[in-house]
Amino acid sequence: MIFKSIRWRLQIWYGLILMVVLAGFGFTSFQLERGRQFRRIDEELQRRVGTLANAFRQPPGRALEERPPGRPLLRENPPPPGRPFGEGRERQSPDRPEGGPFPGPRADLEAGVPSRPPGDFRLPPQLAPLFDESDTNAFYYVIWSRDGNQLAHSANLPAPAPPPLRAPRLSEPPALPNPRPEPRPPRMRGAFREAFIVTPPGEIILAGRSIAPELRDLQLAAWRLVAVGGGVLLLGLAGGWWIATRAIRPIADISATATKIAAGDLSQRISAADAENELGRLASVLNSTFARLEAAFAQQARFTADAAHELRTPVSVMLTQTQATLARERGATEYRETVEACQRAAQRMRRLTESLLELARLDAGQETMKRLRFDLASTARDCVELVRPLADERGIAIHCALAALECEGDSERLAQVVTNLLSNAVQYNKDRGEVRVAAAQHDGTVVLTISDSGHGIPADDLPHVFERFFRADKSRSGSSGHAGLGLAISKAIVEAHGGTIEVSSQLDVGTTFTIRLPVSSS
Repeated sequence: MIFKSIRWRLQIWYGLILMVVLAGFGFTSFQLERGRQFRRIDEELQRRVGTLANAFRQPPGRALEERPPGRPLLRENPPPPGRPFGEGRERQSPDRPEGGPFPGPRADLEAGVPSRPPGDFRLPPQLAPLFDESDTNAFYYVIWSRDGNQLAHSANLPAPAPPPLRAPRLSEPPALPNPRPEPRPPRMRGAFREAFIVTPPGEIILAGRSIAPELRDLQLAAWRLVAVGGGVLLLGLAGGWWIATRAIRPIADISATATKIAAGDLSQRISAADAENELGRLASVLNSTFARLEAAFAQQARFTADAAHELRTPVSVMLTQTQATLARERGATEYRETVEACQRAAQRMRRLTESLLELARLDAGQETMKRLRFDLASTARDCVELVRPLADERGIAIHCALAALECEGDSERLAQVVTNLLSNAVQYNKDRGEVRVAAAQHDGTVVLTISDSGHGIPADDLPHVFERFFRADKSRSGSSGHAGLGLAISKAIVEAHGGTIEVSSQLDVGTTFTIRLPVSSS
């Protein structure tokens, strides 16, 4: 269940990344500190083992020669040109003249005997500060001969130390291509760090000391790094949890709101506190979608109620007429009147169902509109002549200002729209009023206006005049045989042509409908 939560996924991923970063930083810091400590110790050991080797190579009873820093313990002559390096090489010592024979350790080594007998080496007084033999944790030294025997060691040697290298047999040839002492990498022996070199005759000189304090310091530093890293990890996880909670809080609000809407409460909206981020913009889009959904459901509910109301009236008429006629025997005239009343009710139901079917097809885009060139002014004049008898009955004058206007579309469907608007202008006009029809063309758009001098439409009803089953005059509901679908059908037809239809009205002044159609559908 945890791994299915977005919050926990973000938290685990963030925690893993933070843990890897902290572990890498802590490991690198520890290694750098460890390397720094060991370099410092190794430098001290190398300095002491070098000084000790210089003192060991001095003849017995001779004072230790001061050597500038960087000067080799033993100098060597480069090989003559054309000879391999190390072949026929001679060593130069302060104890012999230039190019003379080397009477010291080289001759002893070739003879198979050590350069010094055991116990012959004594630490010079000037080197005593480097090796405090009274302190068991101070620097110590030990010297082995070529055959592996200890020649000398300090009093504070912690334990018998084995030679760091295998001692060669005395019968083996010396094979020393480089007459200088060779420093070797330091070694660890328990809690002791030791550095050593091998002299040309084969002696091993080692210096070391206990690094237990440094190891304790490194262990303490490691625990400090772990503690600091753990604290940073906990702080980072807490901050990540807070950030993840705030990040997905709008998702929880969206889910809760959607659940309430699914339960039937379409008035619920998502509270978008921060509309600038991604979730805020999503909440705004969902709110607008929910608003349209609520409006669509409300319209559907009104449509269903109005359709049921419109159908109930003719059905009631038919039932009333048939029940009254069948109650007793009647004459042919009465039967005829009953049948005619039922016929009128059935025709009204047929007109209503045809209008509803037409709206359904227009909404679904199933009604095919022709795309032919025609004269809109000529179509409007034909519609005027069709409606003129109705206007003459009430003394209403129709004035036309129509010039030739070419446009593209379905002339029959647009004639249906103009006829419907003219019929409304005559029906809701004053006696002996007037209707004006005008047409013009502006910037690739054909504009047709139909105005009347009727009672007008209240401002509160203007936004609803194109809704289905809406009537501005509630007192005339169903009395004129109109279901209130004409304007809704007209709007759907005009919009199917890519045009618009608008209405403006003033009480006791009149109403004006404006149709705008593109000259060409392209």
